[in-house]
Amino acid sequence: MTIAAILNGQGGRSIATMPSTASVGDAVAFLAEHGIGAIPVVDDGAVVGIFSERDVIRLIAREGTEALAQPLSAAMTASPVTVRRDDAVIAALSLMTRRRIRHLPVVEDGALVGFVSIGDLVKYRIDRIEADATAMRDYIQQA
Repeated sequence: MTIAAILNGQGGRSIATMPSTASVGDAVAFLAEHGIGAIPVVDDGAVVGIFSERDVIRLIAREGTEALAQPLSAAMTASPVTVRRDDAVIAALSLMTRRRIRHLPVVEDGALVGFVSIGDLVKYRIDRIEADATAMRDYIQQA
């Protein structure tokens, strides 16, 4: 089970991104409008950061609401941890747990090819476990 299976299950959906020059306020509005918790920050095709709900909280706690006018580069988590399509789902889950992160950009040859959340990975694992259990029950009933 690899990250590629998760991306395939997403049906080729487009990946929303924002440039590091976008304002924090615009990014917050985008997150709220789309009901998502994070967005990759991409400049010139390269992932330079991730902007998440946690970043908003830290920024406003530190600088107040006037910080919403700042660029994402001032608030994002820079140099994000990334994975590749051929990385194992369980390895990605372990990485996310150890690093206490909830979103991973999927990068191949320096380009963003996907974006997965811990919820995506957990759902996939649960679905696989349930499918295996069903197959085992069916096998036992046929014996």
